[in-house]
Amino acid sequence: MAIISSKKQLSEIIISHPEVITLINRFGITLGVGDKTIESICTEKNLDYDFFVMILNTYINEDYFPEKILKSFKAQIIINYISQTYHYYTHYMLPNIERHFALLISHSGDNNNLELMQQFFIELKNDIIKAIDADCTQWFPYILDLEKNNNTKNTPQIKPKHNGSQIEDKIDDLKNMFIIHLTGKYELNLCYAVITAIIAFEKDFKQNNRIRNRIIPLIYDSLKK
Repeated sequence: MAIISSKKQLSEIIISHPEVITLINRFGITLGVGDKTIESICTEKNLDYDFFVMILNTYINEDYFPEKILKSFKAQIIINYISQTYHYYTHYMLPNIERHFALLISHSGDNNNLELMQQFFIELKNDIIKAIDADCTQWFPYILDLEKNNNTKNTPQIKPKHNGSQIEDKIDDLKNMFIIHLTGKYELNLCYAVITAIIAFEKDFKQNNRIRNRIIPLIYDSLKK
């Protein structure tokens, strides 16, 4: 897959990879980008276009991981991006699933297992929020403190606790409940809205989890040297 450059029109990337819409949103970029290049849009938004392009390439291409480029960025800019991703999850993607789930139940019959599936989603959402909270209140502040003090000899080492792979499994389980185990009568359009929202979230979470699990340890190891 060709590497995207900052000179590329962002609209071309979105048309080829519509899944990046959620990614650009967390950078404050919305649809209606015209024929502007990535560089010009990032300049307008006061964004580091080198970082934006690096994240965009990493998100689209699972084989792309520019370790040398990543090491050139401050921990702050990387953690800000992941924190913004978490904010997007908790304020947009998860509430969207929850809202459509409630509508689906209210517009469907009683002879189905939707409420049990909704309870599973609520438990999953709580697991995601706990994992996010652990990163934002423990792990990220620790890394930023290492970068700020630039003196790690006497700093106690901590290791991140992140159950991202378990959460991925649970998201997959929820998706499979709809595909395989859904019973009774239900509103078709709202059901489609829920399952497509779950699938979109699953893909985004996996990609972000992959980035998080590779970038954060890289930062940590470089700061501890």
